Amino acid sequence: MNLPNRITLARIFMIPLMLVALLLDYGWWTREIILGDYHLPLNQLIGALLFIIAASTDGIDGYIARKRNMVTNLGKLLDPLADKLLVAAVLVALVSMGKLDSWMVIIIISREFAVTGLREVALLEGSVIAASKWGKAKTITQIVAISALLLNNFPFEWLHIPFDDIAIWFAVLITIYSGIDYFVKNKGLFSFSKA
Repeated sequence: MNLPNRITLARIFMIPLMLVALLLDYGWWTREIILGDYHLPLNQLIGALLFIIAASTDGIDGYIARKRNMVTNLGKLLDPLADKLLVAAVLVALVSMGKLDSWMVIIIISREFAVTGLREVALLEGSVIAASKWGKAKTITQIVAISALLLNNFPFEWLHIPFDDIAIWFAVLITIYSGIDYFVKNKGLFSFSKA
């Protein structure tokens, strides 16, 4: 197994650690870090750091694979799977923590299923749908929004700017737009001929 695939697998293995950090509610583990009016439970800080580290490896594994000519079929399968698992897991955890509305998570995860299905149809037709600029923008906005939510809007909380709320709304809108963009650009995959 090559280095990029090991990095991708490490990202997948970080997901349960992140979930334990975020959802374990026990004594000292949930002690709050207090900086003036800003409060952040220790477990949430650790979960946020694990998420940020895991999310940052997404670009690293792909870069190394392309730079060193180490692109493999396993990597092509694992990389998007790891991304979707990471984002879906933390979004569900945020709902469980009461920090995010479930309808937003349903929209984001539904878009992932829909675009994955579209890619499957394309594969059956012998073509590959590459990541679009809107798909990449979707990933970045989701990571930024999730990080802001996990960090309780740090450092914007001190400035009384609801950056976390703005970021998650923006991420949802970009998610919807990017999903529509994939389907519009690939509408030729669907033939509605009469039988």
